[in-house]
Amino acid sequence: ELGLELKRQRMRARPGIPFALNARVREAIKRFLPFRPTEAQKRVLKEIAADMQQASLMRRLLQGDVGSGKTLVALAAAVIAIENGYHVAMMAPTEILAAQHYISARHLLEPLGYRIVLLTGSLDDSSKRQVHRHLAQGNAQLVIGTHALIEAKVEVDRIGLVIVDEQHRFGVMQRFRLMKTDTDC
Repeated sequence: ELGLELKRQRMRARPGIPFALNARVREAIKRFLPFRPTEAQKRVLKEIAADMQQASLMRRLLQGDVGSGKTLVALAAAVIAIENGYHVAMMAPTEILAAQHYISARHLLEPLGYRIVLLTGSLDDSSKRQVHRHLAQGNAQLVIGTHALIEAKVEVDRIGLVIVDEQHRFGVMQRFRLMKTDTDC
């Protein structure tokens, strides 16, 4: 337990990105929401947004029943990062789940001008190269994918937020690789 606490303290001491939560960002979140959030969704988004305003790394577990709006809250957090000029990566454990997130994100965010790409292992080589190019050049603000996101050749320009869905289905080392951090945290 002492070793784990020391690792947590080192993680908290690492610098993070303090995101602004101004009227423009709040308006961007309101524009994409398809309905009025529940009180629980508002509360958790407020907590996440407060964490995102801090200059330290945020590690958070969002837990809820199927259909409770976890993805909507995650996309709202993504909008905060994107509106602050950063890019976001969302990793899912299966191609089916990644595709579902991709479809939802495109439906909600692309009409507002956000660019979303999907990166999975089953994409053909030409499509993968095109996604890699978009990511490296900063043309895509949100990349959703599977383990394919942690391949060495994947470079996300100005990554500011990493969302790992069903994080228990990934290894610790895989999550650290996506966050581009070392393993001593």
